[in-house]
Amino acid sequence: MRSPLPSPLLSLPGAVAGDGVDAPVAAHYGSFNAEQRTLESGAGFVDLSHRDVVRISGPDRLTWLHSLTTQHFLALQPREWTSALILSPQGHVEHAMTGYDDGESFWAHTEPGASGSMLEFLQRMVFMTRVELADVTDDWAVAWRGRSDGPTYDLVPRGELMAYADAAGPACGMWAFEALRIARGEPRHLVDTDERTIPNEVGWVGPAVHLDKGCYRGQETVARVHTLGRPPRRLTLLHLDGTENRLPTRGAELLLGGGGSTKAVGFVGSSARHHELGPIALAMVKRNVPLEVTLEVDGMPATQEVVVDPEVGLHVRPNLKG
Repeated sequence: MRSPLPSPLLSLPGAVAGDGVDAPVAAHYGSFNAEQRTLESGAGFVDLSHRDVVRISGPDRLTWLHSLTTQHFLALQPREWTSALILSPQGHVEHAMTGYDDGESFWAHTEPGASGSMLEFLQRMVFMTRVELADVTDDWAVAWRGRSDGPTYDLVPRGELMAYADAAGPACGMWAFEALRIARGEPRHLVDTDERTIPNEVGWVGPAVHLDKGCYRGQETVARVHTLGRPPRRLTLLHLDGTENRLPTRGAELLLGGGGSTKAVGFVGSSARHHELGPIALAMVKRNVPLEVTLEVDGMPATQEVVVDPEVGLHVRPNLKG
C-alpha cells in the first residue's frame, strides 16, 4: 500500500497536520470553528490530496461500470459527479468511489490507500472489454471547494496545488470538513463502515445505489432489504456529552445499559467538534435499539439523532449546509 506523501499545502500559514488516515493533509489552519463557518458560507476549499485517484478509460467504460457497480452510468452526463459502490455477492460494501466522466475517461477518487484493492478487483473483471485502468494518484489530487451554487470536488494536477490554493482560498482543514460531513450524516467508507455494511444501513440507497437499473453483484440483498425494510443496523448521529475535553476512539464499542448489565449495540466511527452542535459522532447501531435511549461510548453519554430510518433504510437527516 502506498504511503501518501505530506501535502505541499502543509506549508501554508497556520497549517497543522492531521493524524491517522488524514495525517498527510492539514487538520486546521488556525481555527477550525472559523473554518467551518467559512465552508458553510460557500467559500474556501479543503485539501483532500491524500485521497487516491484512479482513471478508467476506453469506449466501454460506462457500460462496464454500469454492469459492475450500484450506480446507473448509462445516462451519466459529462462532468456530472456521482458516487458508486462495488458490493460482495452478499451485498456488503467492498469498494466506494466518487467521480465524473469527461467524455474520454471516468475519474474517481477513493479513501486513502483504498485504490489498490479496488483496481485489483476491477482488473479481474475486464475480460474482453475495451477498458483501461490506471492509478493516477501521483499526478492528480482531490480538493473540495465551497461555492455559492453548491460545493463540489475538484481534480487538480498535483504540481498545481499551490496555485489552486491561491485561487480557491481561504484554506480550511479536515477538522472543519469532517465536522460538517458528520453533521450531515454522510458516512466515510472504511471509517464509519465495516466489512458487514450493506448500503441500506448507511443511507447510500439513492445517492450511490440506483434502484432502477439492471443486475449487478449484491443487488438481491439491496433490493430485498429495500422492499421488506428493517435493515439489521442503522447509521446514527450521536450527540456526545461535552463535559470531557475528548472525542471517542474510532471503533469504540457503543454500550447500552449501566453497571454490570451493559451490552455492546454498535460501534463509533468518525467524531468531531461542531461549531454549533458541539461534540458529535457517527455510529453504527443495531436496528432494534430504541432511538430515545442514551448510550455510552468511552465512558461518555451519547444521545441519538436519526440519520437512517430504522424501518426503511433511507437517509432522512436534513441536508445541512456545508
